[in-house]
Amino acid sequence: MISKKEISMRNPRILIVDDDMFSLSFLEEHLLHQNFDVIKANNGKEALSLLEKQAVDLVISDLVMPEMDGVQLMLSTKELHPTLPFVVFTAEGSIESAVTAIKLGALDYIQKPFDPKIFTVVLQRALEFGRLSNENKNLREHFSERFSFHNIVTQSPAMRQALELAARVAASPRTTVSLTGESGVGKEVLARAIHFTSGCLPGSFVAVNCAAIPETLLESELFGHVRGAFTGAERDREGKFSLARGGTLLLDEIGDMPLALQAKLLRVLEEKCYEKVGANIQMPTDCRVIVATNRNFADLVRKGFFREDLYHRINVVPIAIPSLRERSEDIPLLVAFFLNLFRQHQGKSLPGVSENAMDKLISYPWPGNVRELRNVLEYAAILVSDELITPAHLRLSGNKPLSGTSEVNSVVFDIRLSPEELSLDAITRAVLDMTLQRCGGNKTEAAKILKVNRKMFYR
Repeated sequence: MISKKEISMRNPRILIVDDDMFSLSFLEEHLLHQNFDVIKANNGKEALSLLEKQAVDLVISDLVMPEMDGVQLMLSTKELHPTLPFVVFTAEGSIESAVTAIKLGALDYIQKPFDPKIFTVVLQRALEFGRLSNENKNLREHFSERFSFHNIVTQSPAMRQALELAARVAASPRTTVSLTGESGVGKEVLARAIHFTSGCLPGSFVAVNCAAIPETLLESELFGHVRGAFTGAERDREGKFSLARGGTLLLDEIGDMPLALQAKLLRVLEEKCYEKVGANIQMPTDCRVIVATNRNFADLVRKGFFREDLYHRINVVPIAIPSLRERSEDIPLLVAFFLNLFRQHQGKSLPGVSENAMDKLISYPWPGNVRELRNVLEYAAILVSDELITPAHLRLSGNKPLSGTSEVNSVVFDIRLSPEELSLDAITRAVLDMTLQRCGGNKTEAAKILKVNRKMFYR
C-alpha cells in the first residue's frame, strides 16, 4: 500500500497536448529533463480519455487543434476536474485567444517558441496553484462533513422541522436567517451547518457575541476602524464584516446590541455596504448574516429594546430551536453521539450508560440544554474507564427540581404579560408552565407544589 508520504514525494505528472509532433517531443524532453512525469496526447479527445484513466497535476495544451481546440478541451477538463490547473500554448500574434482562454478558466498562457525561464516560472506557479486548490478542496470537504446537518442527531419532530428549514435556506447563500432558542441548544452549531452546506470556505465563518463586547467597542469589532479613529486606535483594523466576506457572519445574542448600532446594522443589511469607524468610504459586503438570540424578539420590540424595522429585516427565515427538555426523546441519541466522540478523544472503551443513569438524564430539566449534557457526560467519561456510567458519575447539581416538602419560604414567579394578553387564564397557564419547568417535567411534583391533584393539573 502506498503511503501519503510516498504520494507526496512522487514527481508531478503533466499532460501535454499538441497536434504538432515535433513541438510535443521537444516539450516532453524539456519536462523530463526537469524530472517531471509526462503524458502525451495528439488531440483533445485523446487527452480527455487519458484524464479519465490517470491522475495528473497539470495540463498544458495548444490552443489551435483540429476537431477539439484548446478552449473546448479546457472546458471539458474542468467538468471532470474543476481544480486541475490548465495552461495554454499560443503562437505569436494570437494573444487575444489566450486571453479569452484565461477568462474561461485557464490559469496562464505560454507563447511559442517558449522562453525556458518564463516557462519554468509559469510551470511552478501552476503546480503550486493546483496544490493549494486541492488542499482547499480537502479542507472544505473535511469541515463540510464535520459540521454537516448529519452530525446533528435527533428524532424529535420539532428539531427535524428546524433542520429541514435550515437545509433549505442553506441553498440561498445571501438570505438572512434568525435563530432563536435558549442558551446551549446549539444555535452556533446550526449556523455552522448552514454555512458549510452552502459551500462557503471554512475560514469565512465568523461569529461575534454581541453581549460579550462592550458597547463602545462593538461597532469597531463589526466594521473595523482606521488609525486615529479613537483613543488607542494606533493602526487600521479589519472588522468582522470584512473577515466574513464570501461567507457567513453570525451575530450571536443580537438582542443585546445597542439601539444606535442596530440602526447602522439595518443600513448595512439594506445597502450591502458599511463604513469603518473614523472613515467615510463605503466598503461592500457580500456575506450572509445569521442572527441568534435566547430572548423573545417580539417582547424586545414591544419594550423598546429592539428596532421593529430591523426585526422585520432579519426575520426573513426564522428558525426556532427547541430546548432539550422539549425533545427528551433525543437524549439517548445525544448520549451515544457524545460518548462515541469521547472514545476517540480519550482513548477509552466507555461501554455506555446504566439504565438508572439514563433515566436520571432523561428526567433532568437541562437548563443548560445540549451544552450542559455534553459537559456532564464529558465529566463522567473522565471518571470511568471500562465500566458503565452510573448516577454516581453524573454531576447534575444546581437547578434541582423543586420539592413539595421544600423549606423555601416563598416561590417567586416572574410573569410578564401585555395589557392585551392579561387574563386569569393566561396567568394560570403561565404558573402551570413555570412550575412544570422548575420540576423538570415531573407533573406529579408540580401538582403537589400547586396543591391540586394530578387529574386537575392535567385538565
